[in-house]
Amino acid sequence: MDSSRLLRTSGTVIAAAALLISGSALGDTSPRATAAARAYGAGDEQPSPAGSRHGRAGEGRDGSGLPGFGSLGRPAGALGSLGGLGGAGRPSGEAPLLAPLPAAVPPALQRYYAQKLTWHSCGTGGFECATLKAPLDYDHPREADDLKLAVSRKKATGAGHARRLGSLMVNPGGPGGSAVGYLQRYAGIGYPAAVRAHYDMVAMDPRGVAGSEPVTCFSDADMDRYTEVDQTPDDAGETGELVAAYSDFADGCAARSGKLLGHVSTIEAARDMDVLRAVLDDAKLTYVGASYGTFLGATYAGLFPSRVGRLVLDGALDPALDSERVNRDQTAGFQTAFDSFAQDCARRRDCPLGADPARAGDRLSGLFKKADATPLATGKSRRLTESLATTGVISAMYDEAAWGLLRTALRSAFQGDGAPLLKLSDAYYERDSRGTYQNLMYANAAVNCLDLPPAFRSPAEVRNAVPAFRKASPVFGTSLAWAALTCGYWPVQATGTPHRIPAEGAAPILVVGTTRDPATPYGWARSLASQLSSGRLLTYDGDGHTAYTRGSACIDNAINSYLLTSTPPPADRKCR
Repeated sequence: MDSSRLLRTSGTVIAAAALLISGSALGDTSPRATAAARAYGAGDEQPSPAGSRHGRAGEGRDGSGLPGFGSLGRPAGALGSLGGLGGAGRPSGEAPLLAPLPAAVPPALQRYYAQKLTWHSCGTGGFECATLKAPLDYDHPREADDLKLAVSRKKATGAGHARRLGSLMVNPGGPGGSAVGYLQRYAGIGYPAAVRAHYDMVAMDPRGVAGSEPVTCFSDADMDRYTEVDQTPDDAGETGELVAAYSDFADGCAARSGKLLGHVSTIEAARDMDVLRAVLDDAKLTYVGASYGTFLGATYAGLFPSRVGRLVLDGALDPALDSERVNRDQTAGFQTAFDSFAQDCARRRDCPLGADPARAGDRLSGLFKKADATPLATGKSRRLTESLATTGVISAMYDEAAWGLLRTALRSAFQGDGAPLLKLSDAYYERDSRGTYQNLMYANAAVNCLDLPPAFRSPAEVRNAVPAFRKASPVFGTSLAWAALTCGYWPVQATGTPHRIPAEGAAPILVVGTTRDPATPYGWARSLASQLSSGRLLTYDGDGHTAYTRGSACIDNAINSYLLTSTPPPADRKCR
């Protein structure tokens, strides 16, 4: 599973899966389950955003397949804009620094910063939409190449007593998750009332994503075949098929998305955010980013430290790590999440993995091997292959509210019915009931492969790394190692490298980490908070991906107070 597949947004997979399988969250009315269902509760026609194939949601050829698992989206961008970055593969302490851009807006970019948005009604519940123009290439802006980026907002709901604090920009992660969709389906109506009373809630789909010049790569039928390809090759023939699939995916992206592929980096997306900030007439950026959205927010802080207002980075990525390390760390994170699931499952009489959590991994691996030898029937023409089964399991690791869905799906799979597990996989890939895919997986790979050099460039390199990945996760290690080969065949050379982000001079930045987060391991949050000169770490001791608005009053109160008063919680605050 490629990292481009593994970095998913919190709650989206679960909500979509719950609706796909039963039309409800299987009776779960916990805060997390209802928040997830609220986030993407529009039925199975629009599954939630994901990341990449079986890796992180977004890391290129390293794992195109699972939207939002795999390696995480990393910072990228034109080398000229990075202040001389270099040295992929260095230890995080030796990674070069991301240098800020000049404070003054270059004359060639003035017309973008001075543009006026034309707002019109869209969606429901008082949302407005507009289009922002941004240069394809910030170093060589040409009007003929301008991109049109989708923006949405919902104005502050407070009456006269609620002083407007400006705009609060949100991003749910991915890379590839639609920020506009997240705003309209969840943040704009589900964020705490006090926050929505004081802020205009704003979102912009990053370049290459959803409504903003979306990257496309495959037909729906081709994407179906791609997600079914065996990611644990047993011989030279199966290895060749996997390499051919990655090559075909890359060729499809190049053919359908052309020059856009070279300009969807995180650094360029962060620069787009600064244009939007100025156009909204905000002196400084206030922002909540989840998962990959933390990398986007941290990159903004590194480039524009003097324009940082209140930044919440929830489920943080470590920009100083190379792609192989990111993928391997995330592999270990999913094993940690699975172990928690297995322990919870073992306490239940109907656990399909048995009463001994120590043997749950072996039982699940046996199911994967069975699906590898003979894909399971689903009642439709599509069958559940090993790769689809693995994706389905991983999708449920993002939130414990999905564990009930996974128990049901595994019970059916052990009885020969792969349909429920296939639905979990489809939700992760953003495939709806008509067989239509959103562009999440395509954008995920495009951003991840541009942000970092590939983890591996050949099958031989993967084979050498498999033992380390299997040590990180006996259950998912082999699959995720092979998924990390995706970017090795990408048609555009990476423009980003690992780097540290000090953001010297920025206002206090709140970094949030969850101790058993599967997709963004807790160590990454600690690392990012230590890199940022004004970083403040807030810890949630719990399970699941990200922490804000997912059921912890301690976390929510700390973040709400920061957003409303600029006062961060005490250093190293822990919530349980």
